[in-house]
Amino acid sequence: MSHEPSTGATRVSSGAAFVEIRGVGKTYRSRRGDVAALSGIDLGIGSGEFVSVLGPSGCGKSTLMRCLAGLEHVSSGEIVIGGRSHDGPPEGLGVVFQRDVLLDWRTVLDNVMLPIEVHRLDPSGWEQKARELLALLGLTGFEDRHPWELSGGMRQRVSICRALLMNPSLLLMDEPFGALDAMTRDELNLELQRVWMGDAKTVFFVTHSIQEAVFLGDRVVVMSPSPGRIVEIIDVTLPRPRDLDIRETPEFGAMVRHIRGLFLSMGVMKAARHGRGVAAVGG
Repeated sequence: MSHEPSTGATRVSSGAAFVEIRGVGKTYRSRRGDVAALSGIDLGIGSGEFVSVLGPSGCGKSTLMRCLAGLEHVSSGEIVIGGRSHDGPPEGLGVVFQRDVLLDWRTVLDNVMLPIEVHRLDPSGWEQKARELLALLGLTGFEDRHPWELSGGMRQRVSICRALLMNPSLLLMDEPFGALDAMTRDELNLELQRVWMGDAKTVFFVTHSIQEAVFLGDRVVVMSPSPGRIVEIIDVTLPRPRDLDIRETPEFGAMVRHIRGLFLSMGVMKAARHGRGVAAVGG
């Protein structure tokens, strides 16, 4: 893949699978015995598709993301990205974790530029791209600040900019907004949707939040408790762009209730009093 600065792209509609997860299993071995984290995962993700992955704590959704990133080796099955089987980090990959993993002694701009240094690329041309991404995420004027001077939401915006800098074709996001307050989370949901709709990224988004999964996703992949299996894949047919008010519509509510029902049937959620359910699964 060419590492050249990009000025952006039109979103690619999902079609033929860009990511193929074929019969993937993952078992951790220890002195106390084997622990199965994933079992028989089959999933195809189209180019430019936004897939939300939802499940209770310990269901293996983050393990699956790490396998896609090449940070974990699968115990069985195969992962194919862009037509090539992978057992290590694929090219064209961007990753955003729940913790922003910024370096506090580097400025915001220098944190975003870190991948250029790691890949030993010529920084000329990339700095302008980094500044454009910071502007896109509402961080103009903060380029010379340090991460310790920023709010949690702003730090995650920097982390997203860094992940997008080298024009990844696949963006993996592991509960990136899980530690943020509700208002900041809502704001970043809108920002992420806007950035994604203006570019051609395939997104694999791990979350505990049912509402977040439905709001952002083209599809929602629901996983079972450990060992993680795919219980159901829900197509989200809500029109885009979506604003926060869409969460008040009958269609949105029906999808949330359906997914909540799946978790209730698996015993990983309890019915709330007065007929009101919760919006998150696990801890």
